[in-house]
Amino acid sequence: MDAFFVPTIDIDRLGLDEGGLLLVRRALAQLAVGERLHLRGCAPDWDLHLTAWCRQQGHEIEVHRLADGPLEAVILRGPWAQDRWRGALESGTSQLAKDEMPAQIADAAWGLAARGATVEAGSPAIGFNLRHRDEIWAATAGDLYRQAAAAQWDPQTAIDWDAPFDLDPEIEAAIAQVMTYLIENENAALVVPARHLGQVHPHFREVQQALALQCADEARHIEVFTRRLGLRGHRPMLSTAGGQASLHTLMQAPDFSSATFLLSVLGEGSFINLLNFLHEHAPDPVTRQICRLAARDEARHVAFAMAHLEHRLTAQPEFLTRLQNAVEQRHEELASSAGLNEEVFDALVLLAAGALTPEAIAMGHGAVQRLKLDMAAGRKARLLRLGFDAVQAQRLADMHTRNFM
Repeated sequence: MDAFFVPTIDIDRLGLDEGGLLLVRRALAQLAVGERLHLRGCAPDWDLHLTAWCRQQGHEIEVHRLADGPLEAVILRGPWAQDRWRGALESGTSQLAKDEMPAQIADAAWGLAARGATVEAGSPAIGFNLRHRDEIWAATAGDLYRQAAAAQWDPQTAIDWDAPFDLDPEIEAAIAQVMTYLIENENAALVVPARHLGQVHPHFREVQQALALQCADEARHIEVFTRRLGLRGHRPMLSTAGGQASLHTLMQAPDFSSATFLLSVLGEGSFINLLNFLHEHAPDPVTRQICRLAARDEARHVAFAMAHLEHRLTAQPEFLTRLQNAVEQRHEELASSAGLNEEVFDALVLLAAGALTPEAIAMGHGAVQRLKLDMAAGRKARLLRLGFDAVQAQRLADMHTRNFM
């Protein structure tokens, strides 16, 4: 600014508490530290209010009366007001360009501010545990969130709950047992990401959003499985200690990446095979619709998990050993458990068979065995993609819990 030019504003009868302060702040924002602003006004006590404000903000002020009568204040802009702001990110923007990445470590002092915002000094530091990019990031998180947002479905309207069907009581009981099993597994699939969601620093908003919709998906699955279970009057059936123990280990995973690996890459990946199996062999249209829609949601969860782990393993190749240890430790913890309970296995056989004749049961049993092979092959393929060699991938795929999830 020209050293001989001193800006002057006149707030006339506008009080500082009526918007006059807005004009003062905007005028000072245009000045460098040490430059002056002249201010005139005639509202009652405006000079006293302005003096108190300037002292609070670190500006110097002198007030004197002009020859023609009105008061004038001369404000010398101080340095504190300039230093009270700091950039949350030097290159922060409200929208990531394709070649931009969030910060490697999100500063706790950024708190809940939008990524790229300028954060006022003295804002509270908020202790988000997941604030290191490589611990949580996935390059496709934003795309997956947008896909998930566009693909949300309403259980009330997406499912034809009134579709007519009449099943043999044995078949309906098998559906009730399978739905009981699906519900408890989806309870785990909801709790695990929900435990981590509140620990993700908002700087990594795409991950937050993807996890939030993953939780919404699982809540919706629990709703539709529960509704199908009771559609013909059944109450929930057997939940076994072995099944509960298997799911409990998912909640004990020591970090986000390991939990995501065990839950989504291994568990939900196999669950997609199960849902596709149920869609193929569903004895009624409602079950068929539910399983098709749920499988589509689960595919996004697996895609996010794979993208995250591919990012982490690119940044930290040694983390592959941690993932191997997670599988081995879980296998050891569950060595004495029964795995998939007989009631669920028999229910799947019966659904694939469609009848209780020896010939039909043989066919159904074969279908379930093929399902297990498909699950193992899918797990191996995902493990290979993450960087395990063929021998490791086969061994770890075979060590996965017999409870499927």
